[in-house]
Amino acid sequence: MASGDENAERTNRVLRISQLDALELNKALEQLVWSQFTQCFHGFKPGLLARFEPEVKAFLWLFLWRFTIYSKNATVGQSVLNIQYQNDLSPNLSYQPPSRNQKLWYAVCTIGGKWLEERCYDLFRNRHIASFRKAKQCMNLVVGLLKLGGLINFLIFLQRGKFATLTERLLGIHSVFHKPQSVREVGFEYMNRELLWHGFAEFLIFLLPLINVQKLRAKLSSWCVPLTGAPGSDSTLATSGRQCSLCGEWPTMPHTIGCEHVFCYYCVKSSFLFDMSFTCPKCGTEVHSLQPLKSGIEMAEVSVP
Repeated sequence: MASGDENAERTNRVLRISQLDALELNKALEQLVWSQFTQCFHGFKPGLLARFEPEVKAFLWLFLWRFTIYSKNATVGQSVLNIQYQNDLSPNLSYQPPSRNQKLWYAVCTIGGKWLEERCYDLFRNRHIASFRKAKQCMNLVVGLLKLGGLINFLIFLQRGKFATLTERLLGIHSVFHKPQSVREVGFEYMNRELLWHGFAEFLIFLLPLINVQKLRAKLSSWCVPLTGAPGSDSTLATSGRQCSLCGEWPTMPHTIGCEHVFCYYCVKSSFLFDMSFTCPKCGTEVHSLQPLKSGIEMAEVSVP
């Protein structure tokens, strides 16, 4: 019977990530409530709430505590994730909500602790008297010890998955599911396929800019189609000068790079500026010199079949 209860508790145990998500949702709610509240005083005198900011925050958090933990045994973040607090000190195996004293001490530790820290910081900030200095040192020591205790508790929580905060451990309350979780099988084939394709797409996006497509195409064309004729001959220029070897249109301000092919000036110049190792996309000849088409071969003569 005891082993059955332990197995049931193990299957219904709240995941660590769910407990941490609940804490983050609580922080986001507090920031949202405070930003909405400060916007109500946007048209008033600047700094109106500065003197009483810790008290106003404590009042707002106390208002939230009254209608969340005190009434429903769960914070807003826990309610969203189907989680609530359970009294870990109760000897009963069934669900027992936190007692009234545990809820009150929860408010004192969370809301009262934040208010005391902010108010003491404002109190000791501009005080240089020796007595205040000693009190400030004692306060910093207490805050440091609490931070250290919170860190140790968090490491224990990561190992055991229980009591996400130091307050929960001190009060003896931990998170449980509000409704029993039904075991369901989740297929991850679609997610794995999407992750695979996304990774492959990112790899291609990284790899393609590193490949010189024109040079690769020139190499492939030089292997597949053997070159004929001597480069630089006027007859070859006449047959290949009908179109630019880059854009495929009628050459504008025709130029050569030392081979039998003709290029538009803007096409070959921009390609050469972009890639200093630019080669002819048809024969693979490197750029020796960018020269205009010889005066003996006019474009009117080239167009004659």
